[in-house]
Amino acid sequence: MSDNTSLLTISGLNLWYGETHALKNISMEIQDKKVTALIGPSGCGKSTLIRCFNRMNDLVNGCRIDGTVRFHETEIYADGADPAELRRKIGMVFQKPNPFPKSIYENIAYGPRIHGINDRAKLDGIVETSLKKAALWDEVKDRLHHSAMGLSGGQQQRLCIARTIAVEPEVILMDEPCSALDPIATAKIESLIEELKKQYCVIIVTHNMQQAARVSDYTGFMYMGDLAEFGETVQIFENPKNELTENYITGRFG
Repeated sequence: MSDNTSLLTISGLNLWYGETHALKNISMEIQDKKVTALIGPSGCGKSTLIRCFNRMNDLVNGCRIDGTVRFHETEIYADGADPAELRRKIGMVFQKPNPFPKSIYENIAYGPRIHGINDRAKLDGIVETSLKKAALWDEVKDRLHHSAMGLSGGQQQRLCIARTIAVEPEVILMDEPCSALDPIATAKIESLIEELKKQYCVIIVTHNMQQAARVSDYTGFMYMGDLAEFGETVQIFENPKNELTENYITGRFG
């Protein structure tokens, strides 16, 4: 797949929580092997939007969606589409690190086992590869069978990224992955994102505009459920077309 392929195509997406119209007519294309950042004030719909991409909002009572979300040209909300298979292809890393209360090894092996891989040598390989891709292997290789709960917050977040990678996704969604981390751990996650985009499509929600400017190729600015502006990150930050975007980026509100 070439670097300029749209992996996700969103057209006329609307979402309601009960009576609340939380996403309003969102249309955008997300490229493979690029980082797309979503920025905007709290409560503007950023997390809700990325949760549409792997159908996490299906789990919310009273949630209603119309419009289309196509992944590889397949409509993910079509009748008969399998959300579990979709979530394997489009993985998610949450705001707060959420390792399982198991060993480091078992955190990584969990997903592959669910998908039918039980061969020990194969699992060993997946665990090592995933931890290497998440830049964590050298720090934990001598304590793979110790509890993941003993890791620092930043290490736990990289473990959660490794756990996502282990089932071979194509897209990694990150919902404010650094908001619970200190600056050193944040810098490690940011350099990891740079590495991950060589192999994966990465979509990150962030409150930190400097972070969006540093790590992303494309940026969407959201405001009150609307995608106010979407484009290449350099253009959004240096020459925004929408006055709202400019006001937000220059700190006049937010």
